[in-house]
Amino acid sequence: MFLWPGQPFLLSVQQRVEIHKLRQGENLILGFSIGGGIDQDPSQNPFSEDKTDKGIYVTRVSEGGPAEIAGLQIGDKIMQVNGWDMTMVTHDQARKRLTKRSEEVVRLLVTRQSLDTTSMLCLPPILASAHCWVPNSEGQERIPGPA
Repeated sequence: MFLWPGQPFLLSVQQRVEIHKLRQGENLILGFSIGGGIDQDPSQNPFSEDKTDKGIYVTRVSEGGPAEIAGLQIGDKIMQVNGWDMTMVTHDQARKRLTKRSEEVVRLLVTRQSLDTTSMLCLPPILASAHCWVPNSEGQERIPGPA
C-alpha cells in the first residue's frame, strides 16, 4: 500500500503509563476496567480487529480518576504490568496483577491504535521497495514498505 504525504493511517504505538492508585478507605482505586484474556471469547472483544486477539484491553476509564489522569485510554492493549508480561494471561490473572494491595503505583506498557495525520514522506512505489519516513520525537522513523 502506498500512502501520499499527509494521508492519515492507523499506527500502532507503544506507550508507558504510570498510574498512582487513589486510596479510598481500605481500597486502592485505579479508575479503569479491563476485558479480555486467554480464557475469554475473543469474538466478543470490540477492540480486536480480526476477532482472534485474546489480549487484555482497557474497556472503561473513569472520568477524573487515576487512570485518566495518567493518560490511559479506552482500547489500550495492556502488554505489561510492572514488568510482568500480560500477553498470555487469564482475565482473573490480569485483574489480580493490577490490583495487588502491596503496589500503590502501577506501571503499564500499552499498545494503542492511533490515527496518524502527520505528514509523511514516501518514496514512489515504482522503486524496488517503497519506504516512508514518519516524524517522531527523535527526528524521523523509517517504515519499510512492501518488498
